[in-house]
Amino acid sequence: MFDLKVIHSVLDQLEQERGIPKEKILEAIEMALATAYKKEYGKKGQILRAKFDINTGSVSFAQVKIVVNKDSVIMPEDRKEEATSEKKFEKHENNESVQEKVGEKVYFNPEHHIFIEDAQRMKKDVILGEEIIFPLEDKADFGRIAAQTAKQVVIQKIREAEKVSVLGEYGKKEGDIVSGIVQRVERGTIYIDMGRATGVIPFEEQIPGEKFRPSERIRALLFRVEESPRGVFLKLSRSHPKFLAKLFEQEAPEIASAVVEIKSVAREAGGRSKIAVESHDEHIDPVGSLVGQRGVRVNTVMGELGGEKIDIIEWSSDVKIFIEDALSPAKILSVEIVNEAEKEAVVTVAEDQQSLAIGKGGQNVRLAAKLTGWRIDIKSAATEKEEKTDETEEISKE
Repeated sequence: MFDLKVIHSVLDQLEQERGIPKEKILEAIEMALATAYKKEYGKKGQILRAKFDINTGSVSFAQVKIVVNKDSVIMPEDRKEEATSEKKFEKHENNESVQEKVGEKVYFNPEHHIFIEDAQRMKKDVILGEEIIFPLEDKADFGRIAAQTAKQVVIQKIREAEKVSVLGEYGKKEGDIVSGIVQRVERGTIYIDMGRATGVIPFEEQIPGEKFRPSERIRALLFRVEESPRGVFLKLSRSHPKFLAKLFEQEAPEIASAVVEIKSVAREAGGRSKIAVESHDEHIDPVGSLVGQRGVRVNTVMGELGGEKIDIIEWSSDVKIFIEDALSPAKILSVEIVNEAEKEAVVTVAEDQQSLAIGKGGQNVRLAAKLTGWRIDIKSAATEKEEKTDETEEISKE
């Protein structure tokens, strides 16, 4: 019934190319054969199992019965008394059969159960709940329909096993950068061929203004692995702040070796980003590590992000210094902590630095606030001077 050379070839190919263990495929084949056999020759309530010998190609079938006693089952003659009781259904292992259950008892089925007294005649030390195996005769006409049924179930089980394999492989890569080939762009969503799965970059996870064509290679952050009836989908992002951090990790060995640590990232994809770094070695310049010789490292990252501007600053445990550096390239006159509990600060700048500190559309101060985690209010020295003058005049009048 089976071409062993073809089966061995298929098993080897699936294991090597798709990472599906041979044992999983053999298990799928045996379950498929048992399903086909039961459909052709079995009875309702039976638990049938198949054993496939990969070396000889022979198949043997057996019926399984569960050992019970009279206290754990409801006999047919007692069903009327239980008719008003709440019924439940439980599935046996591998969905091989369904049992009606009332409370803690199940209905006795001679095709499914065997009383312990009868089981003890075959095995003296048998216990309740144990399985007793009854070999079944081979059927010469176990033919085309059964084989087709088996084939369909095998294909289904292979898909399930492959899905588990893909989930395991990409589950380990969550939070890392992955690459693939653009398949198509549909309604703003980019679909990417990742080899064994499909990657998806929703519109909101793309860098504004970026365009990709089919067959073009693309890199992105794998931030979620999703399972669906149609397969495994990998949710990707190019606008996520962690994508920026991971790009620098690939470019700067100091980050990969944990000598330099990325403390926080604030990003407005396609526009500007700010990244705060700290060195755990006083001889290593954290900012210089990310910038690289002649700016080669930061330029490589900017090139991957379509020219997105990146400000790299040194993280400081001193909040005032950190806020001051976060507002670069603006020059700060002073930083005042207004409310430490609510994390509110007022920053004073020279009049000609106010627009630079705020940035176009408030971008610079907005990014600085995200980077530091503080609410920042920008004031110019001229405004502050006018306020103090008004206060002095009011006091003089009094």
